[in-house]
Order: sequence, then C-alpha cells, then structure tokens
Amino acid sequence: MAKDYSIHYSEDSLKAKIGRFARTAGRELIEKVLVLYHTLRAPSTPKWARAAILGALGYFISPIDTIPDLIPGVGYTDDLAVIAAALVTVASHITPEIKAKARAQVAKLFGEPFVEPEEESGERDAPVTQS
Repeated sequence: MAKDYSIHYSEDSLKAKIGRFARTAGRELIEKVLVLYHTLRAPSTPKWARAAILGALGYFISPIDTIPDLIPGVGYTDDLAVIAAALVTVASHITPEIKAKARAQVAKLFGEPFVEPEEESGERDAPVTQS
C-alpha cells in the first residue's frame, strides 16, 4: 500500500521548505510546487484533485523520501517526478492565472524581475499582483 504523504502537508511547512531549500531545489521545481499550491487553494478545484495535490506537496515537504533531498545534484529528482505526475493529473484545473501567480512568486523568490510572457496572439493578460 502506498504511503499517505498528505499528512506532512501544512501551509506553514510548505512555506518553510521553500524558504530553506528554494535555491537547492531549483527554480523549475519550486515553480511547479507553487502551481500545485495555488491550484489547491482555488475554490473550483475538486476534492479528488486536492487529494492528489496534498499527496505530492506532502512528499515534497517530507524529510523521508526515495532519494534524500540533501544529495547534491539528484536529491530532488524524485520530488520533481512526484510533482510532475500531480501536475499531469490535475492539469485541467490549472488556469493561466494560477501559472502567472506561480511565475511571479518564483521571480520574486529568486530575485529576478518578473516579465510576463506574451500570448501567441501578442495580447497580454492583466498584471499579476502579489498578495
């Protein structure tokens, strides 16, 4: 039987993990984690999708996983795989607004200016504000 990693999830523990290990985990993983976090918080996300997200975020937070996070270069490989699987599972509930919010937070976290990508039509979405 699969372990229930959702028991490791709390908003505070997620923020603490990101705060301590963002640079080690890398921009790509942190952006994906934040996309899941904002999808979890979206009122329109159904319970089954929330369960998948909670399990993936709990795995990311958990100090015990398949490949220990402290191993340089490969420590977050398993976390990325779990997060990516959850993203595929809940993809239909991830909105452009959620993606933009995650990108903006990652830019701020990594000390980079946020430049919103232009749509293929050349139009831009409304500006994203930090809450």
